Amino acid sequence: MRLGWMRALVWALFVAGIVLYIASVRKDIWTHEEYLHQAQQEFSELSQDMLHRLNGIESRMQEIVQSFHGQGNMLTVSPAVKREKKPIGNLFPNSKLFQSWHPELSEEELREAEELFQRYGYNVFLSDRTPLDRNLPETRDHRCLTKKYPSDLPTISVVLIYLDEALSVIKRAIYSVINRTPVHLLKEIILVDDGSSNDDLQEKLNAFISVLHKTRPGLLKKVRHAEQMGLTEARVSGWEVATGDVVAILDAHIEVHVQWAEPLLARIQADRRLVLSPVFDKVNFYDLEVTPYPPAAHGFNWALWCRYEVFRQEWYNRNDLSLPAKSPSVMGILVVDRLFFGEIGTLDRGMKTYGGENVELGIRVWLCGGSIEIIPCSKVAHIERAHKPYARSLDEVMKRNALRVAEVWLDEYKINVNAAWDLPPRDHGIDIGDVSERKRLKERLQCKPFKWYLDNIYPQLDPMDDLIGYGVLINSMKKNACVDQGPIAENTPILYECHHKFSQVCSYRNRGEITIGMGIFEKERCLVDPGSGRLPLLNICSKQKNLYKYWDFKQGHAIKNRDTGRCLEIALGPDGYHQLYIQDCSGQRWMIQYIIRDEI
Repeated sequence: MRLGWMRALVWALFVAGIVLYIASVRKDIWTHEEYLHQAQQEFSELSQDMLHRLNGIESRMQEIVQSFHGQGNMLTVSPAVKREKKPIGNLFPNSKLFQSWHPELSEEELREAEELFQRYGYNVFLSDRTPLDRNLPETRDHRCLTKKYPSDLPTISVVLIYLDEALSVIKRAIYSVINRTPVHLLKEIILVDDGSSNDDLQEKLNAFISVLHKTRPGLLKKVRHAEQMGLTEARVSGWEVATGDVVAILDAHIEVHVQWAEPLLARIQADRRLVLSPVFDKVNFYDLEVTPYPPAAHGFNWALWCRYEVFRQEWYNRNDLSLPAKSPSVMGILVVDRLFFGEIGTLDRGMKTYGGENVELGIRVWLCGGSIEIIPCSKVAHIERAHKPYARSLDEVMKRNALRVAEVWLDEYKINVNAAWDLPPRDHGIDIGDVSERKRLKERLQCKPFKWYLDNIYPQLDPMDDLIGYGVLINSMKKNACVDQGPIAENTPILYECHHKFSQVCSYRNRGEITIGMGIFEKERCLVDPGSGRLPLLNICSKQKNLYKYWDFKQGHAIKNRDTGRCLEIALGPDGYHQLYIQDCSGQRWMIQYIIRDEI
């Protein structure tokens, strides 16, 4: 006899007894309301005593089971009986998951949590145990809470893109969209599976959809690619199925906040040529807690990696953090009038896997008659993965996509993309696919030149129009070692074995600045002579104060500071390895990889 069955029997007898008792002693109570009220009072008086007795019975039953278990296999404990957890040491001291998340789990559970983390890049163990309809903290500006929106807003189709996503994360995204989007505005939710291999995302997800369709028939649609086709194709696939007035293309590892849709729909109702982005809050990959992010513009560097930027000063001058703000680009999550998205050319389906497609869209929208805004009163919580399991290294595909964007849209500035990726100025040798259709689109839409974009939309992006040379920087005394930005936190360049990655891409400008590292996620940093001491420094180029950042350099000659007269050189350090030093010039010679102007 199992404990669960015996406990259920005792409870049934207990409830039946109470009902019979109340019915026998209260025959004079005739109305339904009075009867219920009296029954509740009687139940309250008896429940404490009966629960006490039940606990005693269950404890005694546990003792009996344990005594039998100790004598043989006469009884077996139900799997539902939970074992006591004994806290143990961290089995995975180098795992990013457990650096900030410290649960009391059994060894088996710790191993499960780590395995799921490595598979998905975020804490699926915790996600599977977190309510699907959990509340999110209010993170909007207080002025957003009092805004009113028209009742006749456009309808919205929500596209959720995923590849081998955790089922509980997808379910939570769906719940949040359903629960926080007005019924009359939510046209449909379109799930786009870009070739997932997880079994959970077939029968179990289909069963979940069937349950939801009992109350909202036909609300969810599913598009499945037989193989991975990349983010661009997945997003366009969702758009093609959509029927709402507006399409929101989102990742599936998100949760929308309260009143997320109304501010977006109201802006597109006012101007259908807008492409919009909500403001993302970060969901920690380790504990799934929400960290608020302030509104920021979406920009990029010449490698076409996205990064946050400040808005134009006029937005701050208005002193209202709830107002929409212009942005040079979008980071991938976007909301757009469905028909206008087709008119403007959707996304470049020649892009592969991941990266660059959002920058291409941002540039194209601005050049071809639309505009991009960030909507601070629309908030979406987004899980920031510790790693992308589907693509551990995105460098090669990002490089190829960036060159494709450059060829179509960047005009004379496309050489800056070559420089950012440490490629030769001409004949980079990378197949970017056929771009003829995109060039015809550019002509058909009568798009502006890229210089207009730099001058009017994204003046924060350095045009690099005085670039003289770029690539790795090598001293003739140590030809297998390159100048490297070193650890970001230390701001001290180092000499390191040449690998030609971003940390070693240098540039020399006509005005005398030398940058080291291409600043994928941060601003470019310039080589400086601090004026004293032997170690060179790296500081953000636009924030130099009381430091000397201008150098004279010709190919095959010294690198000499214009103000201090000292040179960048190499010498043996106390550890016996060559290091970078600022010292009196001794005639050492430097070579930079690519020369694009005669000045050097």
